[in-house]
Amino acid sequence: MPRGRGDLLSSKMSEWQRIFVQNLTVPPHSQRRRHLPRESIAFQCVLKCVEGNLIKQRVLEGLLEVEYQLRLSLFDITYRHFFGRTWKSTTRPLKAVPGQPRKVVFNETIYFHTSLNHPGIVAVVEVVAAAKKREGTHQDLSCGFGILHLFNSKSEPTDVATKDRELKLYHGTPRALLHPLLQDPIEQNKHMTVIENTHLQYTLRPHPPLETMYHLFPENMLVSGLQKIPGLLLTHGETNDFFRKPHLMKSVTWYLDKLSIHLYPSLEKFEEELLDLLNSERLLKDSSTVDGSEVLIQERRLHIGVHNGLCFVQTPQVVVVVPEAEVARGRSASFHRKQDLSAKPSMVGQALVLRSRIRLTEMIHHPAFAIIFQLEYVFCASSGADRKALSISSSTKAAYMHSIRWTVWNPLVDSSSTDVILPLQGSAQHNPSHVLVYKMPPTSMSSEEVKQVESGTVQFQFSTDSEEHLGTSTNSLSNTREEPLRSAKPSTPFLRAPSSPQMLVSTQDYPQGPGLSISQLSASPHSAPVSHSSKPLLQRQTGSPVLLSPGMRQRERAELPYGGSGGGITHLEADLSPSYLILDSSASDQLQELPFTPMHVPIVAMGTQTGSSSTVLTRASLSRLHAAGFPEILDCNKEPAEVVDPADPVDFNPQREEADFLQSNEIILQFLAFTGIPQDGMGTTWPKTMYFTFQFYRFPPVTTPRLQLVNMDQSGTASSAASSHTLFQINKDGTLKSGSPGLQIKYMVDPGFLKPGEQCWFIRYIADHNLQIDIWDGDSLLLIGSAAVKLKHLLRQGRTAVQVHHELEVMTTEYEQDTTVMSGDVLRHGTVKPIGVYVVVKGRLHLSLANVGHLCEQRLKKSNSLPPPRSRIVSSHDGTSSFHGGSLFSLNTPGAKNVSQAQKLADVDSELAAMLFSRLQEVSTAFQHTSREASASRRRKLERMMMVRQLEAQEDVSGRRASLMGRREERIQHSRDLQIIDAYRERIKAESISSMLRQAITTNYTLYATLGTAEFFEFALRNPYNVQHTVTIEIDHPELSVIVDSREWRHFKELTQTMTTPVEEDMFHLQDNLMPQVYLRPKETIHIPFKYQTFSIDHAVMMQGPIELRFNKGTEAAPPWKSSAMLTKRIKISFKANGDKPIAILSVNVEPQPHVVDQTFRFYHPELTFLKKSIRLPPWYTLPGAPAGMPGGEPEMYVRCSDPNIICETKKMGPGEPQDVFLKVAGGPSPQIKKFFVAIYTDAWLAAPIQIWQFYLHSLQRVDVSCITGQLTRLSLVLRGTQTIRKVRAYTSHTQELKVDPKGVFILPPNGVQDLHIGVRPQKAGSRFVYLNLVDVEYHQLVSSWLVCVSCRQPVISKAFEITLPSGGGKGSNKRITYTNPYPSRRMYFLHTNRADLLQFKEDSFEIGGGETYTIGLRFAPSQSTGEEEILIYINDHEDKNEETFCVKVAYQ
Repeated sequence: MPRGRGDLLSSKMSEWQRIFVQNLTVPPHSQRRRHLPRESIAFQCVLKCVEGNLIKQRVLEGLLEVEYQLRLSLFDITYRHFFGRTWKSTTRPLKAVPGQPRKVVFNETIYFHTSLNHPGIVAVVEVVAAAKKREGTHQDLSCGFGILHLFNSKSEPTDVATKDRELKLYHGTPRALLHPLLQDPIEQNKHMTVIENTHLQYTLRPHPPLETMYHLFPENMLVSGLQKIPGLLLTHGETNDFFRKPHLMKSVTWYLDKLSIHLYPSLEKFEEELLDLLNSERLLKDSSTVDGSEVLIQERRLHIGVHNGLCFVQTPQVVVVVPEAEVARGRSASFHRKQDLSAKPSMVGQALVLRSRIRLTEMIHHPAFAIIFQLEYVFCASSGADRKALSISSSTKAAYMHSIRWTVWNPLVDSSSTDVILPLQGSAQHNPSHVLVYKMPPTSMSSEEVKQVESGTVQFQFSTDSEEHLGTSTNSLSNTREEPLRSAKPSTPFLRAPSSPQMLVSTQDYPQGPGLSISQLSASPHSAPVSHSSKPLLQRQTGSPVLLSPGMRQRERAELPYGGSGGGITHLEADLSPSYLILDSSASDQLQELPFTPMHVPIVAMGTQTGSSSTVLTRASLSRLHAAGFPEILDCNKEPAEVVDPADPVDFNPQREEADFLQSNEIILQFLAFTGIPQDGMGTTWPKTMYFTFQFYRFPPVTTPRLQLVNMDQSGTASSAASSHTLFQINKDGTLKSGSPGLQIKYMVDPGFLKPGEQCWFIRYIADHNLQIDIWDGDSLLLIGSAAVKLKHLLRQGRTAVQVHHELEVMTTEYEQDTTVMSGDVLRHGTVKPIGVYVVVKGRLHLSLANVGHLCEQRLKKSNSLPPPRSRIVSSHDGTSSFHGGSLFSLNTPGAKNVSQAQKLADVDSELAAMLFSRLQEVSTAFQHTSREASASRRRKLERMMMVRQLEAQEDVSGRRASLMGRREERIQHSRDLQIIDAYRERIKAESISSMLRQAITTNYTLYATLGTAEFFEFALRNPYNVQHTVTIEIDHPELSVIVDSREWRHFKELTQTMTTPVEEDMFHLQDNLMPQVYLRPKETIHIPFKYQTFSIDHAVMMQGPIELRFNKGTEAAPPWKSSAMLTKRIKISFKANGDKPIAILSVNVEPQPHVVDQTFRFYHPELTFLKKSIRLPPWYTLPGAPAGMPGGEPEMYVRCSDPNIICETKKMGPGEPQDVFLKVAGGPSPQIKKFFVAIYTDAWLAAPIQIWQFYLHSLQRVDVSCITGQLTRLSLVLRGTQTIRKVRAYTSHTQELKVDPKGVFILPPNGVQDLHIGVRPQKAGSRFVYLNLVDVEYHQLVSSWLVCVSCRQPVISKAFEITLPSGGGKGSNKRITYTNPYPSRRMYFLHTNRADLLQFKEDSFEIGGGETYTIGLRFAPSQSTGEEEILIYINDHEDKNEETFCVKVAYQ
């Protein structure tokens, strides 16, 4: 039977060598390996226990410490062959209970997979007694064996058993199966004797989850669930099984360049000796005469693969290496190679070289992952004429292969330098390919250094994908393959040699090509490396060039948008336009998937790139701004607050903030003015009104009312370069409010309104975070831009009050897919901005921030303050029980005492009173006191019944007989009522007693939870009985769960500093329904860990537009931890013993709290489509709240989304690599706005997020327009009226390029249909997005919204002119050009230009006859700067279609 090779282990071995030697396996029988490979089937086998008399007592005489062990091996009955590797369990003692059979409990789980699905393939279980002799030596005795059949007669896996199976055990050892008398079927053989009353209890079933890790361990290898496999992690939630739900480690990509192999003493002499030996062996073996034929080297191949100590992770790549001398002779004039000047002349050409790059995508950072190199020679017998050079016909000769050398390289151990030199190995020793290798030279007299050189060496340079710099590499064919992987579009498929699709060879390096047929190859390569070349063209083997398109060359030079030092957050958007390079279909009929990393277009993240405060206003403008009369900010002593310069650094001292006696912080925001910045080449139209949206700390999101923009310089002398406008509040009738200009918002952050311990959180928020403000046009409801301001200057640091004035850049991001752009530019902080994204500064927002300190008020409202902090250890004896004594009907009475006064049942139970006939007169009174027990509808029915009975009684008052009958009826009713009361009491007795008993064992606990933050607590559970119980924990809410992983439990205890209670390993048992169970001894008390974590939140979004100010109540406003929209949750946890009887109940009251929003993103997307976004995470150490000094390097980041219908995930690409968050969101109908949140974590247990991002997805109706620059394109949009009549107006984000008709306010009839005509005249070519809003002008509500996707191309330029003009001002210049009407009839023409700021026409239109010439007068405006500008002049016909386009190149000097 196969065993482990423990005698080969050495203390000096690496991790890979140790795992490789320990896990050597015996291959299946050679006849089995001849069959075609089938799909492998995974199995899970659980060996539970062995019951019965395992061994006779007399055999154990003289033996000590007898324990038992299970051994499992795979066996081929057909060929009587053991294969694989024997698995051994841990030794277990024999348990003997009086009255029960003796038992040995194992509970071992084994996993394996095999492709040998044949009925003759079985698993053999052997029971071994491991004992110690009296002299101290160990002895193993076989107690019997059993046979597990894996496949039935149809070669299918055996049926999955719903219950445990019992396996019969036979006398003897499994070695008996090798005897020739034991033929199939073995179980019916007369030589097989069953052990009476003894069996093995087991389960065997297929295990499909194992298919995901077939590449990490070989088939026919038996592994335990506890065995660590390199490349496999323990799944979250699992404690002792790696294979139940396999979790793979992240892979990285490695590159090998400049690979060469040197053989001792030289390549020529080495191969000459090798050929002589092979020729001599051939003559001896064949006993043939010398016929002139010799063995020649046809090809030299190198196998390169990644091995994890158990198997190759993927099939090794096969490449062809050639002597360096042949490469030098066969190289054409276009191939130039720089030779190393330090190389000796004798060594030139004495190496096997590979000029292509090796790309290994399956590498994993693990000590057991290594790269295996195997040098293989292909030989063939040929005539003497073919000695020096192989002809093409040599491929028809019989070819065979020999392994010459091999070596292993562990990157984590041997990667101290990028240049690697490894000694090769040979001779008959174990190697990963399990083949015989050519002998090593005799080294008995050599030193260690000489031994390494004499065996040969392999040299190469290695790098990871994170170390690749496209700018430093040459424009080679390998770059053509690698760079598109980092570009915006899918990469170009690499080429293979058409003559042999299985051979991977560079046709430039080895013109002869491969000489082997497909059937002669021993292994299929994994991927095809492409050779280096200095040519800019891809070439087929025939030499015909395949030209790269300009777009493809552009993508070759594209780089990933990542800035390592900036800490900026880059948004990425997938560009999925098709741009594949068409190749010849004869190369390969099978399409092969290439690794594809999409290039995304980022959006500037305002939260981490705050604008500077450099002044752009003149001193006169600053003076007018100061004299505008904004409210003065005073401290608690009515003194002006200290002014802080935003450029000064902030010295943050948390102790000084906590020691400040002014613990109340009044945060003031003053919106003062807006300074617009005109855009180049565009007419500037400033908004008349604007409003702002933002969220400060945990306060609700704020949407301010509309503010009017009033020009500061009424004289009109203000500079046109920077027009400043003061902000004024507006009355409902549209007039300006009297009083101070600007808008002031106050937040009172008092310790009485914060939960205990939150004061330090608030201080840290001020020190680390930025406040993001979105600026909106108050009329068009279009987003003007966003600004971000650092809050750290609000730290008072012992001062009574501070204020700071900021001038914030209002920036927006525009998309233009311009194919002429070759590279991105760089934003501030070193963040790289990729192709097609332009950050436009729309203006500057003047904002004042202040923090005024106040003394804490001692008389705080009791209802608004949180209770004192509770311990995280909840006990049923801490006074939180819900039971206070009393009667059955007083349980819901607040403040009930232990003494209860007797009452009538009808007085306390309205349901009973409604059924009694004699209580009808008192029903109304009874219901006034018990209204909480009866619904309003029931009360109305009972009152109507009472009125009917009264009317019936009044009709029967006449007559004595009627009176007597009434009294008799009354007695009957009383008797009937007594029966009803008795029956009712019996019915509710059991329920009322059970309810009271449940209240007696119920404990209440209140926790305060925020979005994404896990709240941890422990419950002290006590077994009140004198017998042991297995308690099942039932929870009626999915957001509250039991922590079953001891690692997670320990993590939360360290995080919350709850170290007074112990942590138990393997504490819980999970049932099939995933309800945890725990075992309790009599009267035992244990602590059950719980975790509450919610990711659900109200995603409702109010209508877009400004609102009235609702947050000016000052300190009387609601505290930030309490919101009327957040409802308290009540979660019940039941601890049930055997028989479904509860022994304790924990009632958890969850009080939701608002959360901090660190970043806000807005996306505009076509309606009813999927938005796919990638957001690049900044380096983890730049995020506020990230842990300092993280051990083990940078942590992996995790994300969770608040909306379960949104796909949100992140992947770790490797150390030092940027990490992206991928979002896939389904958009709704226009103009719906979807809101959701994403929480970012740095710990795997998702304890507390370090960032929470808020996302808004605006769904717009999409309109696609294809047009030509300078030409008007008209189209119509359909407007559908709402239920009421509305006064609406259409607004556009690009007023110079998109015109609407009707232009002003018009009436939209209810439920009607109306056309909105738009005209698009783009100013430059490319693709861009234009936003169009239809707004209700009376209520400032968004009625409808469109996303106009403009795709514009440049017209054909018929004439070009060049002029030179002086710069630096002046009067400008007048020029003239002529235009001739090419038509025979009279025509009207219209003139347009793309730069209306630099060129004006004397007349915008003219009319001339057929064939006549007209002189066009041009007026060029002066320029303040030097440079060149290209101005286009469009000549359009009467339909505004472009007739001709002139280009004027103006040089300003």
